Amino acid sequence: MSGPHFIRGDVALPEAELTWRFTRSSGPGGQHVNTSDSQAELRFDLARTQVLPEVWKRRALERLANRLVDGAVLVVRASEHRSQWRNRETAAVRMAALLAEATEPPPPPRRKKKTPRGINERRLRQKKQRSDLKRGRAGRGWD
Repeated sequence: MSGPHFIRGDVALPEAELTWRFTRSSGPGGQHVNTSDSQAELRFDLARTQVLPEVWKRRALERLANRLVDGAVLVVRASEHRSQWRNRETAAVRMAALLAEATEPPPPPRRKKKTPRGINERRLRQKKQRSDLKRGRAGRGWD
């Protein structure tokens, strides 16, 4: 990889804990495509990592549960580019972004507020006007 890919703050993807696998990519390519393994697959074991704080790890395991393989391994694939090196970069950036989103703290709880009196009065006044308009259309005595 070209450099450390930061997840959040000064916490970066640990190069030692990443597992790479390369396969032949599908799609257009020409003569070179049949001989090069350009698709990059990046694996990161969330459960065993020592880099992420325990709170982040729990959050990520919970939020990414449907994407995890074998219950703890996060897998990202990239095959957009013809170059293996560019696919490696894309996969690493995607992995860092995914972990950053999964480890962010939950939003503050919404505080319920009382509905302002003016809003209720306006709504009731509009209902009354609409009711009067419809009652006026009844056509009483039009024979």
